Amino acid sequence: MKKPVLVIMAAGMGSRYGGLKQIDPVDDQGHIIMDFSIWDALEAGFEEVALIIKRENETDFRQAVGDRISRKIKVHYVYQQLEDIPEGFAVPSGRVKPWGTGHAVLSCIHSFSDVPIAVINADDYYGKNAFRLIYNYLTGHGDDGVYRYAMVGYSLKNTVTDNGSVSRGVCRVDGEGNLLDIVEHTRIEKRDGGIFSAGEDGKTWTRLDPDTVVSMNFWGFSAGMLVELNRRFPEFLRENLEKNPLKCEYQLPSVVDSLLREGKAAVKVLHTPDPWYGVTYREDKPMVREAVRAMEKRGEYPETF
Repeated sequence: MKKPVLVIMAAGMGSRYGGLKQIDPVDDQGHIIMDFSIWDALEAGFEEVALIIKRENETDFRQAVGDRISRKIKVHYVYQQLEDIPEGFAVPSGRVKPWGTGHAVLSCIHSFSDVPIAVINADDYYGKNAFRLIYNYLTGHGDDGVYRYAMVGYSLKNTVTDNGSVSRGVCRVDGEGNLLDIVEHTRIEKRDGGIFSAGEDGKTWTRLDPDTVVSMNFWGFSAGMLVELNRRFPEFLRENLEKNPLKCEYQLPSVVDSLLREGKAAVKVLHTPDPWYGVTYREDKPMVREAVRAMEKRGEYPETF
């Protein structure tokens, strides 16, 4: 079985954060969150990484991370371009928003069409255990009539911020650790001593169990996922361009959920108790810096890498 490639989605606009947060340092040595993910991936066994970026940001990414880490791991650059859509479709006038995480991963189809991939966000810290779990799964499982995918699952209480709302994929998992379905909640926040999700009207709040399993977009896919993403993208555009031309997004969880309902895929949820750290908002950064400082002090990461 071919070794999996780590795919890092780094083309997002970071609108809530205000800037190119993917390359904003989080420690005194100038490391960014991506550095810690790549270090953890190397320790787990990964040997190649693909950075999904906007072409116009390539120089920034090479200077901030790519040129440095290329001494330790093979680095590929993959470009998520707004204009990269199927023949017969056109980018709506005024659209600047990327097409979503499904489109981001689909951008890899010309580079990694025959290897398993692990997919993460650039601006999330996932913890060492998560990379070991996903690497061991991808190197130990293959498709056998259905696609064999995996997802690292986190407890909701470990993934929320004190500084505003977050978007999370809320998962239902059976007794054997298989994902039953995943529903995107676009506004989850701490309030009134608990964790709540807003309804579509933005006014009806539902309390969520703090131990609810959620997706943080850490996926493990066989090569067949790129085939499915490519096949389903035109259908997505036909259904959504007219309804929401400027903001509709082709999201990974939605594609995974469709494959589950169709019986074409099985997804093993690899639960980790580790906390998540991220910089959804600028106000999150001091908390992330403090967490990183503590891990470096404990010797979990070297000062330079």
